[in-house]
Amino acid sequence: MLARLRSMALMGIDAYEVIIESDITETIPTFTIVGLPDGAVKESRERVMSAIKNSGFEFPARKITINMAPADIRKEGSAYDLPIALGILTSTRQIENNNQDICIIGELALDGSLRPIKGVLPIALSARKHGFSAIIVPEKNADEAAVAQGLPVFGAKSLNEAIEIIEGETDIAPRFFDVKKLFEESQGNYLDFIDVKGQIVAKRALLVAASGGHNMLMTGPPGSGKTMIAKRIPSILPPLSLEESLETTKIHSIAGKLPTKQPLVTTRPFRSPHHTISDAGLIGGGTYPKPGEISLSHHGVLFLDELPEFDKNVLENLRQPLENKCVSISRAAQSLSFPADFMLVAAMNPCPCGHLGDETGKCVCSTQKIRNYIAKLSGPLLDRIDIQVRVAALPYEDLAKKSGTESSAQIREKVIRAREIQQKRFAERKGIYCNAGMESKDIREFCVLENGCEQTLKNAIDRLGLSARAYDRILKVSRTIADLRVGDLISKADIAEAIQYRSLDRQID
Repeated sequence: MLARLRSMALMGIDAYEVIIESDITETIPTFTIVGLPDGAVKESRERVMSAIKNSGFEFPARKITINMAPADIRKEGSAYDLPIALGILTSTRQIENNNQDICIIGELALDGSLRPIKGVLPIALSARKHGFSAIIVPEKNADEAAVAQGLPVFGAKSLNEAIEIIEGETDIAPRFFDVKKLFEESQGNYLDFIDVKGQIVAKRALLVAASGGHNMLMTGPPGSGKTMIAKRIPSILPPLSLEESLETTKIHSIAGKLPTKQPLVTTRPFRSPHHTISDAGLIGGGTYPKPGEISLSHHGVLFLDELPEFDKNVLENLRQPLENKCVSISRAAQSLSFPADFMLVAAMNPCPCGHLGDETGKCVCSTQKIRNYIAKLSGPLLDRIDIQVRVAALPYEDLAKKSGTESSAQIREKVIRAREIQQKRFAERKGIYCNAGMESKDIREFCVLENGCEQTLKNAIDRLGLSARAYDRILKVSRTIADLRVGDLISKADIAEAIQYRSLDRQID
């Protein structure tokens, strides 16, 4: 007898429908899975066989053929165990499948219990889009699937419970998850800027960067507070919207990075990979492409400490994602794109010993050593960093203070006001949400200068030898500074402040 069940498979951050066909014939006993299964799918034969027997059913001693359609797309992972087992039981008429519009996913243990899998949220969202009547997932994945809303979600602990659900004889109620409550409970779980003493210039630069979504590089001696400041940046960014939260959660779910007992990412991600990270770890990749740190930072912050210590090839791979807000990974098996709209925040010492510019005069590096150190960062990469700011060592007077001058909540209010101005400005521009996302035509339209500003800008470009991209970056930052003071036109003061945020260009000069 032939049986058909419906499931879903991941492709990038979305999912597509997979039909699981089970056919059993009276001939020599074999168990064959076709439809481009990978190793984990092929091994499901042993898990399915043991799970069926240990759940009190008979495993047929006949020829079993499982087809996974579409057959021209490779299937990977262990999420097909449950639909394969249910297909075999349906084919042998040991159970009745009373609803063939249910999406079924789950990994089976040998005793018939269900184990959680990755990528449940994108599967549930796609299942709702494809018009499934319900979805059956492992019980530990039920809250995550319920985040999709609008689709009945049944969490099953075992193969037997899944059978009861498809036969319509269960007391298990569809899972409901209160997304609004989770958002309310998760707010305020950030480190606060009230702990940061002094550093007025760095805080101002951070305010500008957060307000316009600009990338930022902090340069300063060891112990000046660069890492401490960076860790608090998510606390001043606008709260995640539900749409942003769902998109971010999809990426974390696919990568298996969702926090325990938290099925939805409700706070902006902060990722800080070590400088020994590989290309695939940062950008994403593998035989079957998976998201890397830049995609896990989507709608959040990617912090790269000790920037020159990263492999140069790894850093150069950042250039395309920083420009396009996504990363495309091509392999022989498939080509995928992952979103990567993140705020890059980096930190570095001003020289190899770290003390260049200290009033104490401790620096022992030669001019050539300093140039070689900075040269580890290419011009095209630095051009893509809008704000470069010096973080000086704190004097005793600042260290002796009990706390900083402004809290994260106070700074965030200013950021949100500036972002609201930008949202109105770009209301008719698809894909642009803040000043950092402006293209050349947007810069021409929205970055209007007051009289006399052109000469100030020209002098800076000529003196520092800035590229066309750096010129655009200065105008974008100037636009954000003007938004913070609620000004329509960009003033000389705005231009001058934006130019000051090119500290490395001035140092190289």
